[in-house]
Amino acid sequence: MEAKRYLQEVGAQVSDDFVKNRSILSFEEYLTLFMAEPRGQARNAAQYLRDVMDSFGTETVTHPTGKMRRFKVFDVPGGDHRDGRVAGQEEVQNAVYRMLGNFTRAGRINKLIMMHGPNGSAKSTFVNALKAGMEHYSRQSEGALYHISWIFPSEKLVKGSMGFGGERIPAASGDLSTYAHLDADSIDVRIPCELRDPPLFAIPPSERQRLLEGALKKKGVGTAEGQGEGDFVLSDFMLHGELCHKCRSIYTALLANYKGDYMQVMRHVRVERFYISRRYQEGTVTVEPQMSVDAMYQQVSADRAKLLNMPPALHNVALFEPQGALVHANRGLIEYSDLLKRPLEAFKYLLGFSETAQVPLEHFVLQLDEVLLASSNEKHLGAFKELPDFASFKGRIELVRVPYLRRYKAEQEVYDAQITPTTVGKHVAPHATEVAAMWAVLTRLKKPIPDRYPPGVKELVDQITPVEKMFLYEDGVVPDRLSLAHGKELRKLRADMYEESDAYPNYEGRSGASAREIKTALFNAAQHPDYKCLHALAVFEELEAICKDKSVYEFLLQEVVDGYHDHEEFVRAVQATYLDKVDEEVRESMGLVSEGQYRELVERYVYNVSHWVKGEKIRNRHTGAMERVDEQRMAEMEAIVMPKGEEPGEFRRGLISQVGAHKLDHPDDTEMDYPRIFPDLFRRLRDHYFEERKRVLRRNKENVLKYLSEDRGTLSAREQSQVESTLKTMSERYGYCEHCAKDAILFLMKKRYG
Repeated sequence: MEAKRYLQEVGAQVSDDFVKNRSILSFEEYLTLFMAEPRGQARNAAQYLRDVMDSFGTETVTHPTGKMRRFKVFDVPGGDHRDGRVAGQEEVQNAVYRMLGNFTRAGRINKLIMMHGPNGSAKSTFVNALKAGMEHYSRQSEGALYHISWIFPSEKLVKGSMGFGGERIPAASGDLSTYAHLDADSIDVRIPCELRDPPLFAIPPSERQRLLEGALKKKGVGTAEGQGEGDFVLSDFMLHGELCHKCRSIYTALLANYKGDYMQVMRHVRVERFYISRRYQEGTVTVEPQMSVDAMYQQVSADRAKLLNMPPALHNVALFEPQGALVHANRGLIEYSDLLKRPLEAFKYLLGFSETAQVPLEHFVLQLDEVLLASSNEKHLGAFKELPDFASFKGRIELVRVPYLRRYKAEQEVYDAQITPTTVGKHVAPHATEVAAMWAVLTRLKKPIPDRYPPGVKELVDQITPVEKMFLYEDGVVPDRLSLAHGKELRKLRADMYEESDAYPNYEGRSGASAREIKTALFNAAQHPDYKCLHALAVFEELEAICKDKSVYEFLLQEVVDGYHDHEEFVRAVQATYLDKVDEEVRESMGLVSEGQYRELVERYVYNVSHWVKGEKIRNRHTGAMERVDEQRMAEMEAIVMPKGEEPGEFRRGLISQVGAHKLDHPDDTEMDYPRIFPDLFRRLRDHYFEERKRVLRRNKENVLKYLSEDRGTLSAREQSQVESTLKTMSERYGYCEHCAKDAILFLMKKRYG
């Protein structure tokens, strides 16, 4: 393609977007836009941010405490993978959304949201996802944001002093009824509003309130008086806010020069669309720990160079341009990163600002509209609570706890997003990030306190191990050692155990390995010279190295309590889980028994149990005669899948109860998903089958190792074909390459089949 034609195509697209996005409007055109969609232009920052979260939609996810709403804005909106997805943390998402709802209903943003938790618990990632969502939403028609600028035309268009004095031009004089669309050559001065005041502020407050309420009522949207439908509330900012000091000075000077002619003043107003931008600090800013206050100003009229470019009527007007993070973030969100690392005097102004949305400066008061989000680690928050000033801050802060993740699959999502073949420069073997996530979660778990539970379940709670607690949190899986009844009781306690320490200062998820530390360990493991892939075995070595460095990692100093905080033992526990997974994957890849055969066995057993529980006979599929349930066949199956000590009748009734519960939870399912309903039962079936064929399994695995070594020639053609089929399945179904498959099987043979 020719360069000129390419540039012409790009230019045409940019021009179309500019017109389509209505980037520049006169005040009259803006009012027409407002009348068509008043709600979108009548929002304050809290309402806007709430709409940002709503615009991406929600989904219901499973959680240890039940079903929970997840906001999709935290799933990398617009495909922006620079910031990363917020894994888990649905409790935090819903807490922030509720607070925005409170601000909306109150009609004002009157508190600072303080997110607190251990270092590396995704506080910054959470806010970055919100900011990315705001950027994306502000580029949509429903998220359009506007502010005003003042336009002063050149003398060739207006005789006299650039719109002041001289010849008066009637408002109905054709193209000059507004200066908003003048070419750059026809404009001498453009004065923007640094605070990005809403264009409606150019209308006097009393008239503005009547306009807002009338337009919203006409569209059937609720107002401050509850008129119309919906829960929209006009904020104090939109009802009573006024132009900033500079814009008010210009407006007053214009009104005086035009002898009170409001329409003449409005000719100078140009409405411009702006977009939320982190890079250019428009509508969102991150304030790092610093010594200075976050707002300042300079007097424009004191600068002789700037004064020469001003219209003559403004030469005697004191114009002040506000600057600083608070100003840049207006109409959006400001993040105070590690706020409590700053000296108290540097953020004491937040006492008043968080409640009144005003910051007094020497010559004027800043009136701002922005959501305040701050972050802090637990140590600094604890120290802050000890200060006398905390009593003053307490009523102006909403605390939101952001703990470490306690579900390993969510933790794995954090690593999978950044530990890829591209970032580590080699293949990532199956389970490499999973074992790291499991170990990280185990380091964060606390032993439950039995005395907080009813007497009948105290022993169950007291005996649960860290690994068992991890699997209970993740999928509601209970230990095989428990009877069906006890397993059911433990599942009921899942939510209580998850929330048990929420009221404690040293809550579960406050300490342990951080995701940052684990990511470093994974990158180090990728450089292990003995493995051609990023292998789980290299990860184990890195985790063992971490456990030895107690001077660096504070969580290693915790006292071991009934297996909890035993971090070296956790490496061995995760290693055992890894062996179970590899063993199952290799066995499945050999195809000795198909999943369909297991399913058929379970379906037949459940069919018999169902009729036994009801006391019904079943029809013989060969003769058609009605017969009693085959007790012997059920007993044979139960000898394999039933926990020791379980009473057969109770076990059978418990199974049917689980089937009924699944039907209630999934009424739209046309077929019963038995592997999902009875994962433990299927696992015991597989283990039983393979235990009986251990010799065959050992030989087959040895054949795989021979195939991957120099001894391939010793295998027969049939054996080589079997191995190739196994490796192909391991690759396609589980993601192994020949190198990591060989390392995994060697490790498995050494630990399990030696």
